[in-house]
Amino acid sequence: MTDPRTHHLWRPYTQMQTAAPPLEAVRTHGSRIVLADGRELIDGIASWWTAAHGYNHPHIRAAVAAQLEAMPHVMFGGLTHAPAERLAARLAGLLPGDLDHVFFTDSGSVAVEVALKMAVQMWVNRGIAGRTRILAFREGYHGDTLGAMSVCDPDEGMHRRFGAYLPAQVFCDLPRTAVQVATMDARMAAERETLAAVIIEPLVQGAGGMRMHAPDVLATVARLAKRHGLPLIADEIFTGFGRTGTLFACEQAGIVPDILCLSKALTGGTMALAATIATRAVFESFLSDDPAAALMHGPTFMANPLACAAANASLDLFEREPRLEKVAAIAMALAEGLEPLRYLPGVADIRVLGAIGVVQFRQAPDLADLKRRFLALGTWVRPFGAIVYLTPALTIASEDLAQLLAAMRAVVTETTA
Repeated sequence: MTDPRTHHLWRPYTQMQTAAPPLEAVRTHGSRIVLADGRELIDGIASWWTAAHGYNHPHIRAAVAAQLEAMPHVMFGGLTHAPAERLAARLAGLLPGDLDHVFFTDSGSVAVEVALKMAVQMWVNRGIAGRTRILAFREGYHGDTLGAMSVCDPDEGMHRRFGAYLPAQVFCDLPRTAVQVATMDARMAAERETLAAVIIEPLVQGAGGMRMHAPDVLATVARLAKRHGLPLIADEIFTGFGRTGTLFACEQAGIVPDILCLSKALTGGTMALAATIATRAVFESFLSDDPAAALMHGPTFMANPLACAAANASLDLFEREPRLEKVAAIAMALAEGLEPLRYLPGVADIRVLGAIGVVQFRQAPDLADLKRRFLALGTWVRPFGAIVYLTPALTIASEDLAQLLAAMRAVVTETTA
């Protein structure tokens, strides 16, 4: 094992003392990562779910190159520019209801931070004190910054060591049963005077374990939030842009959240960009003659023109290419390809939604060993906890997807033998 003290990079989610050295990537194309040693890996997770159109898509690359020639960046305080104006208008046109007001940031975690700040300040601006807590769901994950950590699962999530440091939020189980619905309803009533909002990952709790719930569960959450007068924040950072089979997961439940967060695939995996999008009612609660009532947030690289150009190009591709039809085909392939694993003794569950395929083990396996086995089969897959999952690019070639599924069957079978 290499001594981590001799290296300058501190890697994400990694115990630096025991981790194997990372692989060096030198090039990408389509759904493939080329390593410095010449190996070529089929990417089964689209670089943390971002590369919706695959790597190096020529349309996105050309848009970024053209913007680089004109203006790579300009501050967004007191200035504006066409790529951001166009992107905001297009997002508002794609989203349901009156989600019309777009606040750009540069990461999913910060998009969630802004959503939480919007929800809390909305009450302050209306002259209502004490509404500072967020109702969130167990097994959820919303990011790694302070506010985002506070609405992640407090007991089983990766941020549980920070419990004494984080703001105390209200946690419920997702209302899948009548008892859970009644419990959540009662909890919202009991905490009504302290709650500012409800936050949920629609249809799939991603990094908390790829746990899925039906659209009617999401609709129930929206109904209860409305009953208790609470704004609903939909964290679509993972689920947005076709991953669950519709452009946005909220569509499947027929709901319109008050605030919606986007990132990940927003730029097609090309540049860092995120957006927190609010309804008119939320936006108008910040309009005042008092300067202090404004939303006091402003990332230095907010609405970066290069990133906005990439995002506009990505939306072009969703408009003119059959992405959702491809997601449906991927979903069928995942369901068929993973089904033989369902009855292995060490497998607890197989679940598929859109371009997401998950194998849940009964016990957490040796993750380092799993990663080595996938690499040996020419695939890049990153299991975590007790699951191994596939979230490929929405443009993945059928033969590459077949190879990923063959690798999944081989590795899972060996692991459970």
